[in-house]
Amino acid sequence: MVSNKERTITELKTGYSVNEPEGTWTCLNCSTSFREGEVYPIDGRFFLADQAIKRHMEMQHGDRLTALLDGNQKGLTMTDRQIELLRLFAAGQSDQQIAQSLAISPSTVRHQKFMFRERARQARLYLAVFELAMDDRPIQEAGLVPLHEHATMVDDRYQTTERERETIIKNAFSSLQPLRLKLFSAREKKKIVILKEIAGQFERDKRYTEPEVNEILKAVYADFATIRRYLIEYGFMDRTRDCRQYWLL
Repeated sequence: MVSNKERTITELKTGYSVNEPEGTWTCLNCSTSFREGEVYPIDGRFFLADQAIKRHMEMQHGDRLTALLDGNQKGLTMTDRQIELLRLFAAGQSDQQIAQSLAISPSTVRHQKFMFRERARQARLYLAVFELAMDDRPIQEAGLVPLHEHATMVDDRYQTTERERETIIKNAFSSLQPLRLKLFSAREKKKIVILKEIAGQFERDKRYTEPEVNEILKAVYADFATIRRYLIEYGFMDRTRDCRQYWLL
């Protein structure tokens, strides 16, 4: 699996991560991995790992720009019109064609292009300043529990020390072997710690049906539907749109 770190620009653009020491290429969407030195049959042809991951992305997850635009509108903070413009830019349409399609002037299209470039420049500057100011060494020295890889709401609620985590687990669960939850706390910090502990009941790189997920969660807490929903909402698990398959992130 990929390490617990923020996604690089390259990973966000390609949709997969590369672990050079382990020689693996891993899909960020479904956690499918390809290992260096092995050959993979795909659609009647054979590919090495570095090419197999690209074919996998194309065949299983489609266009990456579309995936990002469809799945990250909140994170992108863009209007529907801006998203539509980006799709048309990517399709290679001229300023005149886009203007006619959207019933706006070509100068408006050119201005929007300029604003996109300016926003990208500002984002790069912000990232540089943020990384310099928020170096993670002080966090490590403070003994804080590291964030889980796909955390969806990163703020002060996640700043939990190891001692706090142990206290929360001790008070929230009546048993750890087997795992039994007494009460699902409404407090965000406690909720996140509890969910992380429950997520440990699932195997990495395994697909589950919804009944299988329900059965595992039902053994932990009676209100399994609530736990299942929060595991998805807080980025511990994901599922297909038809809810037929679930997996640990």
